[in-house]
Parts: sequence; C-alpha cells; structure tokens
Amino acid sequence: MRTRVKICGFTRVDDAVNAAHLGVDAIGLVFYSPSPRNIEIDQAIKIVNALPVFVSIVALFVDEQELRIREVLKKVAIDCLQFHGDEPADACRQYGKRYMKAIRMRPETNITRIAHDYHDAAGLLLDAYQPGTKGGTGLQFDWNMIPKECTLPIVLAGGLDVTNVRQAISKVKPYAVDVSSGVEVAQGIKDTVKMAAFVKEVNETDRIL
Repeated sequence: MRTRVKICGFTRVDDAVNAAHLGVDAIGLVFYSPSPRNIEIDQAIKIVNALPVFVSIVALFVDEQELRIREVLKKVAIDCLQFHGDEPADACRQYGKRYMKAIRMRPETNITRIAHDYHDAAGLLLDAYQPGTKGGTGLQFDWNMIPKECTLPIVLAGGLDVTNVRQAISKVKPYAVDVSSGVEVAQGIKDTVKMAAFVKEVNETDRIL
C-alpha cells in the first residue's frame, strides 16, 4: 500500500503549489492563532484556489468555537477537518465533514478506546505530547506506543523528516505521514528541496517494502 503524504502549516501560495506538483496528497492549513503557521481566511482562499485538482485540503483547529469553524467552511473549500485539541467526538462530527482526530501520545494513551470513541473519523493523527502545547512541537514520540492493529487509519506525525521517515514507515506502517517543521526553512516557510527529498524518501521506502 502506498503511504500518503500530508504536509501541514502552509502560509504561502507558492509553497503549497510546489508541494502539490511534488505529489503531496494533502495540504494542511492551520487556523489556530497562537501558532506561527496560523493563516487568515483570505490567505487560505488564495492557497486553495491556486492548487491543482486531486489535492486534499485539511483545516486544522484547536478547541475552536463552532461559529469560527463554520465561517471557514463557508468561505474555504475544505475537504477534511483536523481537530488538535480536546474536542469530544460529537463536536468533531457535527459539521458533516470528514475529520481526523489528533492524539498527543502519552504512555497511558489507549488508542483502541479512542478509535472506538471516534469511530466515524477518517483517521487518527498521532503526534508527540508536550505539556502546554497542542501539537506542532517537531518532537518525535515512542512509536512502540502505537498498537499493531487499529480500526482507523493511522496518520503518523511528530518530528518526521527525511532522516527518519523511512524508519517510521518501516516500523509503524501508517496509512499516511504528516510533516511540517521537518520540511521548513523557517516556521511556516516550506523548503521545496526538503519537501522533494521527503516525498522521494517516502516513495522509495514504499517500493522497498
């Protein structure tokens, strides 16, 4: 099975277009004001309108107000919602959109129970836990915490880059990998060379496996 690639945290049109031309499956847009990768609706519209067909647009929210999420959905052509806070399942599913639930992994995290609670999610995004931070830490977590079997597709995040994504895919065999800081030259500014190397490494790993 081919490992899908999502790159998150775009703030510039050209970066997103370059990623699409490299074969990235999904583009992540952050709507979370404390994040250095946060973008406003007007910029999100410009990015989405510049992309070619067959690229999924994922909108990331963190414990956001319902009215704000509905405003983004009304104005931006979003394919999937990504909830990175403490949102319960009912809050995630109320928009009639496919969604992913991000989980910050701790030793006591029970993925089997979470997959049951969010049974209608399109996938679980597993990220590193850091106190006081709602994701996007650029840190790797212990992949041994991930169960061998899960009823939902696993999207692996947390400190991935070209140096470790092959090992990550070989060990976890996720449905997709998610990268942000690992392909940046600065926060929110993507490096085309790093993106190309990351996508190439994923594709070559799939061929080997």
